[in-house]
Amino acid sequence: MYAIVDIETTGGHASAGCITEIAIYVHDGREIVEQYETLVNPGRPIPRYIQALTGITDEMVADAPYFDEVAHKVFELLQGQIFIAHNVNFDYSFLKHQLDGCGYTLQSKKLCTVRLSRKVFPGFPSYSLGNLCRQLGINIQQRHRAAGDALATVQVFERILTADTEGAIAQALHARSREKWLPLHLPQEQVADLPSCPGVYYFHNAKGKVVYVGKARDIKKRVTSHFTGNSAGRQRQEFLRNIHSISYEKTGTELMAFILESIEIRRLWPEYNNAQKRIEFKFGIYTFEDQQGYLRLAIEKRRKYTYPVFTFNLLTEGHQLLRDLVKAFKLCHKLCFLQTDHDACVGLAEKTCKGACEKKEKPHRYNKRVQAAILHLQASQPSFAIFDGGRTATEQSCILMEKGKFYGMGYLPRDVAVSDSTALKDMLTQYPENEFIRNLLRQYTGSKTARLVNL
Repeated sequence: MYAIVDIETTGGHASAGCITEIAIYVHDGREIVEQYETLVNPGRPIPRYIQALTGITDEMVADAPYFDEVAHKVFELLQGQIFIAHNVNFDYSFLKHQLDGCGYTLQSKKLCTVRLSRKVFPGFPSYSLGNLCRQLGINIQQRHRAAGDALATVQVFERILTADTEGAIAQALHARSREKWLPLHLPQEQVADLPSCPGVYYFHNAKGKVVYVGKARDIKKRVTSHFTGNSAGRQRQEFLRNIHSISYEKTGTELMAFILESIEIRRLWPEYNNAQKRIEFKFGIYTFEDQQGYLRLAIEKRRKYTYPVFTFNLLTEGHQLLRDLVKAFKLCHKLCFLQTDHDACVGLAEKTCKGACEKKEKPHRYNKRVQAAILHLQASQPSFAIFDGGRTATEQSCILMEKGKFYGMGYLPRDVAVSDSTALKDMLTQYPENEFIRNLLRQYTGSKTARLVNL
């Protein structure tokens, strides 16, 4: 048995909207055997544009039952039936959300007449309910009202039942089929063709623009995980509605997928990626020249469009690093802001400061040691290459870190052994680096298959 449903609502998201009208036609595969329709008082004003679209006004629903008054009847009609609607996930998410709030747990198999029509009636310019009905010669009575649209969906489904010679309905109802969870506009074939390997995937909107970039150890498994569940939240529902196609790029390893994802997020700035659109490190060591001509080293909070000598997340880490530089290069505690009181510089007593804070040492002499400290800090950063599996059995992947900065990555023939960074650069693709990638590679400790080569 099938329950063919249409609802009208106060908005586009189940978690923030309410039902204003519902129609259910129970169908046995040959004819309608039971029907139910009612206006529903949403308990809030209906937006004017919704009133204009549906014709349902606040006055019309003022004496209508609230949803909790009809929830038992709705649940009774839906539970155990195959739930059918035009864009089924919209109607299902609303009804499941509202029924959950009344203590009823809806668990139904689903069929979407949009997806089924694309398979059974291929080649139509549009599969919206109005356009589809025009193509099939179905006359819709009371467009944008629940009963009118539900009855039109019944007629569409009856045409599908008659024309389904390839078993599209049976395939959609198969227990292992994930098609019912897919975004409305995303072709099932694109998901079926995804590879099960590490890489980066891209969700595109109707205009082809990338709206989300993700990384995965297994592209196919990760992509399909985005579409499980039936969250009623506004952001998730918008996200799913905006996915029209998927593209991907294979990488040799999950680590490379992490790196490429970070690069692509900053290159494309996708609408639904938020995590890496901020500065990762909270603090930095900065250098500037004061009015007396002395170079100063200072720890400050990170800000956009600033260029620190070194970055870190913990103040304790930065202070220890700066103390080490002060001691090694005989710098001044006060000029490095490690001492901020008005007492004599502790470096004078410890014989690490040569009196720059008291103008006893000329700026040019002191500045040479500051510059040497900066060069030492930069030069002490690691240079290494990570060799690991490639995209095929005949290649290996390589990631190059040079003096603490990510240079690039790429793929080499498996039998090539390179230990010189200059030679490696000719074989790799250089990418813009960022602090997320640097931190990722600093923390990298290798794996059972990876080979770390210091350069």
